[in-house]
Amino acid sequence: MGVGNCAASLIQGIEYYRKNGKAKEENLGVMNYDLGGYLPEDIEVAAAFDIDKRKVGERFDVALNAKPNCVMVLHNHLPKSKVTVQMGPVLDGVSEHMAEYPPERTFIVANKKPVNVEQVLRDSGSEILLNYLPVGSEEATQFYAEACLKTGVGFINCIPVFIISDPKWAKRFEDKHIPCVGDDIKAQIGATITHRTLAKLFEDRGVKIDRTYQLNTGGNTDFLNMLNRDRLKSKKISKTAAVQSQLDVPLEEDNIHIGPSDYVPWQNDNKVCYLRIEGRGFAGFPVTLECRLSVEDSPNSAGVAIDAIRCCRLARDRNI
Repeated sequence: MGVGNCAASLIQGIEYYRKNGKAKEENLGVMNYDLGGYLPEDIEVAAAFDIDKRKVGERFDVALNAKPNCVMVLHNHLPKSKVTVQMGPVLDGVSEHMAEYPPERTFIVANKKPVNVEQVLRDSGSEILLNYLPVGSEEATQFYAEACLKTGVGFINCIPVFIISDPKWAKRFEDKHIPCVGDDIKAQIGATITHRTLAKLFEDRGVKIDRTYQLNTGGNTDFLNMLNRDRLKSKKISKTAAVQSQLDVPLEEDNIHIGPSDYVPWQNDNKVCYLRIEGRGFAGFPVTLECRLSVEDSPNSAGVAIDAIRCCRLARDRNI
């Protein structure tokens, strides 16, 4: 796993449920507290990989608080981790334009040789690898997917690089009975799942959608990375397809726009989404909906990742 904002949110969440999980009224933020007998607090970190010099070589719980992480901190007292963050291969994981920004906002690549990822996965007893690389990291994601295939480790791909949805990659995992989950992740109450739900509502109520957009702004490294539009092709395909799938007749390309619109540093990990849907209702009368959604981006994803991890473990148990 990359030791970024999402990892920090995930670990905060695990500690939250470890302390509060037995009280039902405290089971906030997960769709399934008990999933096949596995609870959020059953998840343990066995290994961690990153490329930033402020994280590589540090204890995992220390690295979670290192820049450029800007996640909201709700639980300061994380237990000391026995895991040390190891240097992963950079490959295409860092966009060149990131070097133009202040160090507290961007990545600083460590001057260290990458470890043998396959050996670390074996030695650590890792069962599942969670991929939270920056959007557009095609080569790096394929590298970690290959490592999972060689070591028998389950693979959860949280970014829009097509591995599990690629028939050739999927068959390789299936042939080896290695569970894989992905690609990309929809937050619990995020922009895309909200957009999908509203689009389905229009369809179900007989309103013809003519055009729609979804514009997102944020201030974390994910949004900074996505200023490089060359890295966005797979993300736009993924998010657009998610909304189009709710429509009986897909919209023409010019009438649907979904994707990040800008990086606003002071927003930090807060993500703001603007939605607009234009359509025609009874007898062709116009219907327009506008919506503004504000969420903490990384925790919104972490809650879904906790379910994905446990689903992947259940699949391992059942040799699926």
